Amino acid sequence: MKQLVIFLIAIWILSGCGVKEKASRDAEMDAFISKLMDRMTLDEKIGQLNLITPGGGIPTGAAVSTDVEAKIKAGRVGGVFGVTGPEKVRMTQEMAVNESRMKIPLLFGSDVIHGFKTTFPIPLGLSCSWDMKLIEKTARVAATEATADGLNWNFSPMVDISRDPRWGRVAEGGGEDPYLGSKIAVAMVKGYQGDDLTQPNTMMATVKHFALYGASEAGRDYNTVDMSRLRMYNDYLPPYKAAIDAGAGCVMSSFNDVDGVPASGNKWLLTDLLRTAWGFDGFVVSDYTSVNEMIAHGMGDLQAVSALALKAGLDMDMVGEGFLTTLGKSLEEGLVSEQDINQACRRVLEAKYKLGLFDDPYRYIDESRPEKEILTAETRKAARDAAARSFVLLKNENNTLPLKKSGTIALIGPLADNKNNMLGTWAVSGNPQNSVPVLTGIKNVAGDKLNILYAKGANIADDPEFAKKINVFGPRIEIDERSPETMLQEALSVSAKADVLVAVIGEASEMSGESSSRTDISLPESQKKLLRALAKTGKPLVVVLMSGRPLAMEEENELADAILLTWHPGIEAGHAVADVLFGDYNPSGKLSMTFPRNAGQIPIYYNLRNTGRPGATEEFKKFESYYLDVPNSPLYPFGYGLSYTSFEYKNLQLSRNELTGGEELEVSVEVSNTGDYDGEEVVQLYLRDLVASVTRPLKELKGFEKVAIGKGETQKVSFKLTTDDLGFYHQDMNFVTEPGEFEVFVGAGSESTMKEKFTLK
Repeated sequence: MKQLVIFLIAIWILSGCGVKEKASRDAEMDAFISKLMDRMTLDEKIGQLNLITPGGGIPTGAAVSTDVEAKIKAGRVGGVFGVTGPEKVRMTQEMAVNESRMKIPLLFGSDVIHGFKTTFPIPLGLSCSWDMKLIEKTARVAATEATADGLNWNFSPMVDISRDPRWGRVAEGGGEDPYLGSKIAVAMVKGYQGDDLTQPNTMMATVKHFALYGASEAGRDYNTVDMSRLRMYNDYLPPYKAAIDAGAGCVMSSFNDVDGVPASGNKWLLTDLLRTAWGFDGFVVSDYTSVNEMIAHGMGDLQAVSALALKAGLDMDMVGEGFLTTLGKSLEEGLVSEQDINQACRRVLEAKYKLGLFDDPYRYIDESRPEKEILTAETRKAARDAAARSFVLLKNENNTLPLKKSGTIALIGPLADNKNNMLGTWAVSGNPQNSVPVLTGIKNVAGDKLNILYAKGANIADDPEFAKKINVFGPRIEIDERSPETMLQEALSVSAKADVLVAVIGEASEMSGESSSRTDISLPESQKKLLRALAKTGKPLVVVLMSGRPLAMEEENELADAILLTWHPGIEAGHAVADVLFGDYNPSGKLSMTFPRNAGQIPIYYNLRNTGRPGATEEFKKFESYYLDVPNSPLYPFGYGLSYTSFEYKNLQLSRNELTGGEELEVSVEVSNTGDYDGEEVVQLYLRDLVASVTRPLKELKGFEKVAIGKGETQKVSFKLTTDDLGFYHQDMNFVTEPGEFEVFVGAGSESTMKEKFTLK
């Protein structure tokens, strides 16, 4: 007991020391920046609020900055993106440090969304791993590579919750659930920023898009968002809050409006909520020209919207230069105050201080690092492992998978021998030609006892006008010179000689992502025709499905014997696909976003609220909440995913039947591997609040654990619940916990039925 007391005292002393050290560091930073700002002119302060791009990389808008060099030398630039490589970054930094009057270093940013040169699976794919250590590791690798190339600021993670797969940017996020999304947000911030931002292999994270961007109406990018505060607080805001609490240094405002006011000029959002309520002490940057775009929202001219944004709490203007060109005039006219400008300038300078740039402006510039740290054998291995762990086995009739490394396989499909689409959307730093296509991966993994026959079989899509929209950043949909009929006959010819057919089909990488919304989220007809013809051969048909969003694929689900969802897997795509097809890795992914039967069910998500006429069964009943043409249920639900082995859940137990404030409730279950393979299972815990003052979801994810269980083995998995896990935001936006009955569900997905009850006193 004495040792425990001594230990607790030591912890208390150390925590107190930590608080004092932080206060001391903050005081040093404040003094340094105050002294610096005392010497700055108004124009130089406004210059720190200006983020520019010379047009390198992939811009996400029409505007590109002009007179970049002159503006940097004049101290009229605070940060740059689109410049990478130690030599180029050094040259640009030297302009600021050596040739501007105040010698203030620049921030160098980029969109490092799912890896830098080593491209990992798209974020939606990574989220299906349900593996926070893995996700943090991918962010750590990305930060190491990006900083080796001279960058110090990342426009990631995107933590927008979305329940609408028509929206192309679901590819960049963590899916539909606020609890899972919050865990992912924390993992990515930690991976990017590490424990010490002054270390040259860490970079500042930017949480985006603040806020609610994933709920754009009709799934159309950049569109209006309108929702209740109740839905905001309970369903959409938690991942942003989690990232802020994890220490994210920057927040990016979103394109949409919130309560009728564009996010980039929304004081309630950027000041009252973000800073006052949540305590955020970093800086806020606009999305690409989103300040200027408030003009189209009907908020006034460039001067008016720039003043609105600054007063709202926006600190840095990306590319639009409204701050740079109008804030001086707005100050003269009393539309903004000098304090408004000083406050924004201070926040940008604080970010540079936290990154250690005032101590060493070239901290992130080391010409020896790229060769040693970018795209190494080790990082490629990490990408291969991450990809395999992100795959979701959707169907496996008659144990079609795993395949044998012998006999003859017909590998067919427009994505089977294709490098251009393996990386996925928003891989701005990756080189598709460095990726491993599926054909190559299978040859490398299977060995010389397997005979592989290949045929393209079909184009991704046959429509040249559609292809033109997709090929903005390079060839993604290549329409073959041969006719569709010729390609199909070739596919059938090789199929006749094979034991099993593997069709690699899906979306081109830029069929999802920014500005890639779709009303029809089914496969293009060219690929549907191919799959129908292959199914008619009667041979075992395995579909390897690549996409950036959930697809409507009822027909494909009926035609295929097995379906392996690989998303867009990244640079090691082919090797990872082969690892899973042949059973070298047993798939363990679980869906983080619901798959609808068709687009008419959208929005569709698991944690919906009940109604008075719920339509709770698969059988249609008149005057209840049903469709006439399809069941209410999804094709594949949230949390769903199969394995090559089988798992049995039993002995769900609660440590107590009643819970009061300050107590913990332990929930335990036994999970047995009853199949023939070692495997990993994501054990999921859901809650339902049976009676409350506002309608509550039918189920809410409140815990999960990914466990490895050997064949024939049983493992006990435990969760701990507190009263905080039972709470929710009320109509007055206060977080409340109400007494009453709760149901707890544990199982392999959101449709698990094993449950117990307890009461909160």
